[in-house]
Amino acid sequence: MPTPIPLGDLRREYDRYRAEIDQAIERVLRRGWFILGEEGEAFEEEWARYCGVAHAVGVGNGTDAIQLALRAAGVGPGDEVVVPALTAAFTALAVSMAGATPVFADVDPQRYTLDPAAFEAAITPRTAAVVPVHLYGCPADMVPIGEIARRHGLLVLEDAAQAHGARYQGRRAGGLGDAAAFSFYPSKNLGAYGDAGAVVTDDADLAAKVRMLRHGGQRSTYEHELLGTNSRLDEIQAAILRAKLPHLDRWNNRRRALAVRYGAGLRECADLELPAVPDGVEHVYHLYVVRTPLRDALRGYLAGTGVNTGIHYPQCVHLQEAYAHLGYEPGSCPHAEAAVAEILSLPIFPQLSHSEAGQIIRLIRFFFAMR
Repeated sequence: MPTPIPLGDLRREYDRYRAEIDQAIERVLRRGWFILGEEGEAFEEEWARYCGVAHAVGVGNGTDAIQLALRAAGVGPGDEVVVPALTAAFTALAVSMAGATPVFADVDPQRYTLDPAAFEAAITPRTAAVVPVHLYGCPADMVPIGEIARRHGLLVLEDAAQAHGARYQGRRAGGLGDAAAFSFYPSKNLGAYGDAGAVVTDDADLAAKVRMLRHGGQRSTYEHELLGTNSRLDEIQAAILRAKLPHLDRWNNRRRALAVRYGAGLRECADLELPAVPDGVEHVYHLYVVRTPLRDALRGYLAGTGVNTGIHYPQCVHLQEAYAHLGYEPGSCPHAEAAVAEILSLPIFPQLSHSEAGQIIRLIRFFFAMR
């Protein structure tokens, strides 16, 4: 039995960058200040600069980032927010946490991000915002989405949790809408070693309000002007993110190189659809998602050879039990529903070796050759 190949492996990352990460953590421990301190402020400045925006506000996680950005923009009870049907359920849950109602729209069948025409068709007089998701590291088609939103006076809040460093028409994810929400969950392209998130924006008023909301609605200590929450990026996670940020572009380049390798090795496989890379997009391959009607058989075969894979995501959000009360029926988002039956995530992470990628390619080619 060959050595198993993981879908991702954070231990390899830590082993490679142990000295830098340990120094960052020790710096916080020696300072003895763990919440809303120098590390968080420095990371906010560095992350805003990286994204090409004026402001970044660190929060507890990516779900809170969406929720707090919506609340800061005045979106809440009685409002509707359009979200894609194919995404992590946390995108929609954040809308619900803000008191608004998610409205699910179908995705483009090639890039799996929000379809602009489906978005426009989902708009009602109660629509206040749209949350396009840059799924798998591929930016959504933001020009038509932005044009539609402007015509209807809607907030555009990017869910950029899977798109650290991705570009659309030359601009990085995070600077493509009115605001953006990032997750730094450990497996992200830029990941903390625990939960962490951020809101980025060029809107100074929105950023200021997020800062208040994340800290109990306080403008100054013990003076609560808003009904806020408790969602702060802690100093240890901020220090870890600062240590890792200088490596992000190199890690993304490695992901792209692996994607090119997969593409070259797998393009001849019948019944296997490779990820689309639209013109003007710089994909960062948070996930490398292929598609095949033989998905379950391929996944079982790879598991038997020690190759770990994933399904992101096995059920569309509009058909989750948590949203059954909204009354969506199967067939309401056909492209998203068809995709979840066939998509498969292959291993892709910066420390995946050349030989491991080659082994995966050989196994997949053999699988399809034997059909």
